[in-house]
Amino acid sequence: MTVTHENNLDEAQGKRSPLVTVVVPSFNQGRYLEEALRSIAIQKIPTEIIVMDGGSTDVSLAVLKRWSEQLAYWRSGPDGGQASAINEGIQRGTAPYVCWLNSDDKLQSGCLRVLIKALENNPAAPAAYGDALNENARGITTPVWVQPFSERGLRLRCIISQPGTLIRRAAWEALGGLDPTLHFALDYDLWWRLYRSFGPLVHIPQVLAVNRVHADTKTRNNRAAHYAEAMSVVRRHHGSLPLKWWLAQPYAVWWKALLATFGSDK
Repeated sequence: MTVTHENNLDEAQGKRSPLVTVVVPSFNQGRYLEEALRSIAIQKIPTEIIVMDGGSTDVSLAVLKRWSEQLAYWRSGPDGGQASAINEGIQRGTAPYVCWLNSDDKLQSGCLRVLIKALENNPAAPAAYGDALNENARGITTPVWVQPFSERGLRLRCIISQPGTLIRRAAWEALGGLDPTLHFALDYDLWWRLYRSFGPLVHIPQVLAVNRVHADTKTRNNRAAHYAEAMSVVRRHHGSLPLKWWLAQPYAVWWKALLATFGSDK
């Protein structure tokens, strides 16, 4: 069974038209969902928050009902996977800028305002991104490896942290959104496609988002598949795979899994 709820927030709350469509894909992340939603709600710019829940069986539905009047739309029910859910959510929105925030991540105060200003100052850029932190289950934070945009950097690793990004709707729609055949490197593929079609993305050297690292994350529990998919993305867009990917594979897959087993993975 699918449960849905839709608001016309402009009429109901007298708000200005939204500047940013923020889609929150979620599945059984109820213990984090409310904090994610709150981090969007405090941005102090007009947003439309759309939650695409895959049919959670935890407390997520109760959280969504509590937040119903502040959400432009939410639904809870089976879907075609994360990429399809995000694509559907953004399609439902109207704002000129779009992004998604996984329900176990959060935005820093002022994040969206900073990203909008960066895109206003760089009218040719399809998207902007900032620095980010990883936060583990003990609340300890470490910097995510984010760096200024370059094709060389992008072919060696994903140099962009997805939670701290903002994309022009026109660019998103021109590309058709995320590739629904991808399950792990869907954001990495999008950065490549935005760059190939429109040019470099803009980097802001400021921490704008927090990426939670915990035992239930998709990438942590599927390291080999994630790494293989990222490699296929580089081949698709760069044409060849730098040696670095083969040299780093043991650390990225087996060594990180070992660290996670002993509770040292950040």
